[in-house]
Amino acid sequence: MHTVELIKPDGRELTLYGRQPLASGIQAPSPFPAPLHANPHLRWNPLRGEWITYAAYRQDRTFLPPREYNPLAVTADASHPTEVPPGNWDVAVFENRFPSLSTGAGASPQLIVPSAPAKGRCEVVVFTQDADSSLGELALDHIELLLEVWADRTARLKAVTGIQYVLPFENRGAEVGVTLHHPHGQIYAYPFVPPVPARMQQCEIEHYRKNGSPLLTDLMRKEIDAKERVIYVGTHAAAFVPVCARYPYEVWVGTLEPVADFTRLTADQRRDLARALKTVLLKYDALWQRRFPYLMAWYQAPTDGEPHPECHLHAEFYPPSRARDKLKYLAGTELAAGMFAMDALPEDKARELQAVKVDIDRP
Repeated sequence: MHTVELIKPDGRELTLYGRQPLASGIQAPSPFPAPLHANPHLRWNPLRGEWITYAAYRQDRTFLPPREYNPLAVTADASHPTEVPPGNWDVAVFENRFPSLSTGAGASPQLIVPSAPAKGRCEVVVFTQDADSSLGELALDHIELLLEVWADRTARLKAVTGIQYVLPFENRGAEVGVTLHHPHGQIYAYPFVPPVPARMQQCEIEHYRKNGSPLLTDLMRKEIDAKERVIYVGTHAAAFVPVCARYPYEVWVGTLEPVADFTRLTADQRRDLARALKTVLLKYDALWQRRFPYLMAWYQAPTDGEPHPECHLHAEFYPPSRARDKLKYLAGTELAAGMFAMDALPEDKARELQAVKVDIDRP
């Protein structure tokens, strides 16, 4: 992996990654000439026992721009500068111009509930220069590079004082709220462990103390033995529709052996994880004959310096899926109570994905 570190005109950091050595003299562009001086803050919800972040300036961020102006594309003119430069890079990472969390966050307002500066970091990860491509259409070695990039970003963000959790994710498709069509994801680095991974870890710790093995590792082995919902099994990674899926076509992807975070992956694990990831994404698109919308979230261990043998790095895909021509959006019981109500069996959705033939070695 090759890197170049740059600073944008408005002060934000930009890192370019490549599979080959990167050209010299690359300049960092920006659609914004001056710093935003973002100052998000947190407010405590006493009934839910969780923090909420507030960043009203995000209302001004770019939203579904016309194709002739894509701030993530490398072609631009003087009136429409972009976020990324031309060059022979493969993946680009830069600080979000409109962050929900910021290392520069200062004083928070005095309120009737506790508040605090929303100290953290939000990064944009551009998967490729090709605005018409997608993650699943990238070559396998390009996806392997992206896994390395996530590891590098995790390592860097671990070193930032106060960061407790790093979450890489991708929203794809207007159906799940994506604001730019160019293939990209984000990384949020939180000053606390967010509620969902915190609850996961609580269950993982209880299972590990009782059984001496990670919860997801044991579940994955049972899924592989059952075969019924498996989408991909390789020498080091697997993908499956979980028996407890909350969404139609929900898929989990992970290594066979437990790995706490991206920084612990071996080259062989990255290689097979890329194959598992591409298999799932190509099956999604082929099944629906369109670029399938989803949220992809990668869960890894907290960044507190502890070994966390209970944690198991994995991705979960949440599609707003069609089941009998009905999109699955959150219902009242799901939003209000947190109890999901499924009208499709995981086994049926797994069979549909299993039946789709794809060639992951084709560029």
